[in-house]
Amino acid sequence: MDDEISRAALARKGTPYLGVKQACFYLGLSPKTLQRLRVNGGGPAFRKLGATVRYHVDDLKAWCDAETITKLPPRTPGKSS
Repeated sequence: MDDEISRAALARKGTPYLGVKQACFYLGLSPKTLQRLRVNGGGPAFRKLGATVRYHVDDLKAWCDAETITKLPPRTPGKSS
């Protein structure tokens, strides 16, 4: 995990593009969740360079900012979340 943190920090200094593992660390999401968002839509913008997926740090931040909520909706009785 420390290696991924170091790699993400170095990547942010050297290039604004992050690989999937680095983007997952940045967002606090699992690779499976990020993949699901790529396939189904609704996730951050990404670039496909051959077989490699890359995320721009600005796109990750913009997506996070757009997902910001200030209040949870009221719970519906009888439904579990």
